[in-house]
Amino acid sequence: MGIRILLVEDDEHIGNTVKTFLSEAGYQVDACIDGEEAYHKFLNQMYQLVVLDVMLPGMNGHELLREFRKLNHTPVLMLTALSDDENQIKAFDAEADDYVTKPFKIQILLRRVEALLRRSGALAKEIRYNKLTLLPEDFKAVYGGVELPLTLKEFEILLLLVQSRGRTLSHEVILSRVWGYDFDGDGSTVHTHIKNLRAKLPENIIQTARGVGYRLVGETL
Repeated sequence: MGIRILLVEDDEHIGNTVKTFLSEAGYQVDACIDGEEAYHKFLNQMYQLVVLDVMLPGMNGHELLREFRKLNHTPVLMLTALSDDENQIKAFDAEADDYVTKPFKIQILLRRVEALLRRSGALAKEIRYNKLTLLPEDFKAVYGGVELPLTLKEFEILLLLVQSRGRTLSHEVILSRVWGYDFDGDGSTVHTHIKNLRAKLPENIIQTARGVGYRLVGETL
């Protein structure tokens, strides 16, 4: 599974430059120029990192970041010409992970991106959550040293829950992230897969938030 990055930048020249260099570095990059499009993409695709401008038409970067944080903890690097202390503090208060001001050197930006991906575990060959180990490149899940016989969708749901770090994910979010926005299904599809997933786990680590969705229980390693 490749590293997918969401780039939100309304300056066409900067956006094209950053996308080119990130792509040449081996990342899959989805680029957009406004907050509404960015939110739609984030809701319906799994990203390992977001590079986010502050000055955007419509919903600005600070507002968009707050909406992202309602969904998960995907690392977000703010990329902006606003270098004053107030805007930086505002970004970090909204749970930004890093802040790069324009103009910037592209190699420094690439190093910051790599550092955030390392820190989040996205570059790791395996992802651990208590007794659970996920191997994204092989679509395998191991619990307590025993490989679980998961289907692809079950693995993707489990991976999504782990990457969300204990946050509750709604049926709609899981459905759109795993099956895609245009999938003709409903919450019962998610419920059935969660039921099957629980049956294959030696311990029930998936908690139901009644009327809302699902989350993993227990602390991460």
